[in-house]
Amino acid sequence: MTKSSSSKLPWWRRLLPGRWREPRPVVAVLRLTGAIGAVSPLKSGLTLHQLDDAIEKAFALKGAKAVALAINSPGGSPVQSALIYRRIRELAEEKELPVYAFAEDVAASGGYMLALAGDEIYGDVSSIIGSIGVISAGFGFDKAIKKLGVERRVHTAGLNKLSLDPFSPEKEEDVKRLKDLQLNIHEAFIAMVRERRGDKLNGPDEELFSGAFWSGGPALELGLIDGLQHMRSFLRAKYGDKVALKVMTAEKGWLKKRLGLARGPQALLPRDWAGDMIAALEERGLWSRFGM
Repeated sequence: MTKSSSSKLPWWRRLLPGRWREPRPVVAVLRLTGAIGAVSPLKSGLTLHQLDDAIEKAFALKGAKAVALAINSPGGSPVQSALIYRRIRELAEEKELPVYAFAEDVAASGGYMLALAGDEIYGDVSSIIGSIGVISAGFGFDKAIKKLGVERRVHTAGLNKLSLDPFSPEKEEDVKRLKDLQLNIHEAFIAMVRERRGDKLNGPDEELFSGAFWSGGPALELGLIDGLQHMRSFLRAKYGDKVALKVMTAEKGWLKKRLGLARGPQALLPRDWAGDMIAALEERGLWSRFGM
């Protein structure tokens, strides 16, 4: 500390040892880990409802120099991805705090959308980055139920209420309707990438927005990230070795814990073991696409 800056301190601060004169710089850390959205009726991944308290706390942290996003997500719901992204950006602009995103194992699809909330994005050389696209997957059981001799009985009001029913043969017009929907979502994703990455992007659209994904080095060359850095070393270099990283979590009240509501109100419902198993397989499928 220079003599001029020291003289500006109150007299009582000048009497304290040097290590007490200046508070340690603080960075709030938001951990965004897992699939995004409702994995099943009884299990929820990352949602704005789940994260809103932690996001609010991160941007309200007294003396915070920045907010860091530690991301490890293979994607999921485009709606929840966008809601979380927008909430982070709204508060970043309101509080005028920089946001740094750090990809861990995976920041792909909706996970990359979360990373776009950062003013700068960093990853490891082995991080999986990208997958800027839209996917819809399911199963067709119409042939199976015929073999089992099962009669399907469905009554609807509305011509398209049975669209893409897994127990009915797939119809060309239903697939076209789904692809049109996916195209709209994909275009919104592309617009978000262009807005946030701008002139940093360095590759043809056919490659960048094909749904392909890359490791850290190629992602850096394509302009999808800003560098190969680990969160702690980056923040220490930027704010000094004394920087304190405060991980933000949502508050869990005593009553919620006692009633088993820490995992959400669905925790009170009867356990659906079959649904849980299907949800686990679907979530496992999201990770396995990226070799995880």
